[in-house]
Amino acid sequence: MNNYYAKVVVKGSPISKSNFKLFNVQGRAILPYNSGKYHDRYALYEEEIAYEARIQNPNLILSEALIAVLNVYYKSKKRHPDTNNITKSIFDGIEKSGLIVNDAQVRRIIIEEFYDAENPRFELELFGESIYSISYGIVKKDTADEPINYSPPSNRTNHLKPICNSRKSSSDKIICEICHKEIKSCDAISANKGKLIICKSCFKKLF
Repeated sequence: MNNYYAKVVVKGSPISKSNFKLFNVQGRAILPYNSGKYHDRYALYEEEIAYEARIQNPNLILSEALIAVLNVYYKSKKRHPDTNNITKSIFDGIEKSGLIVNDAQVRRIIIEEFYDAENPRFELELFGESIYSISYGIVKKDTADEPINYSPPSNRTNHLKPICNSRKSSSDKIICEICHKEIKSCDAISANKGKLIICKSCFKKLF
């Protein structure tokens, strides 16, 4: 086995770390892993990447500067994360696996976006710069394809925020989705566009 090449394939729709962040009272981003809720998905995905990277490349450690070629296959042409953002998610998992020493090793990267409704996945190849170099070119197509047009991003945010001034009336009951206890509006914290509501006590226990 050489120590200058590795390939990792992880099945499933790639996800972005930014979609699963919560924010503590100091405004610092946190990624929960044991809430039993939607936000745990990123931590679990990172663990899956680490596991697959290691079992697909046993006893291999790449310690030199690297060239990366990342092919991402989404289910849908339009409904998917920003491809530029998912690189952080992927390399966090690769680093956690021990396959690489530090994600700063990746000095050159080519990312391509594809679509496979039946088998979404990403395929990552890592090449040691001591052995490999990189070259690329852009050529004009003889026949133009149908363009894939995008809409502007939403201005809505997912930041954690208290819901004291929300549209809920004082007569509405607010229930923590973790401990299932009733909580006062000013002791409640919402995230994921208001879909997740937890009390401050449970929030502190998550991290």
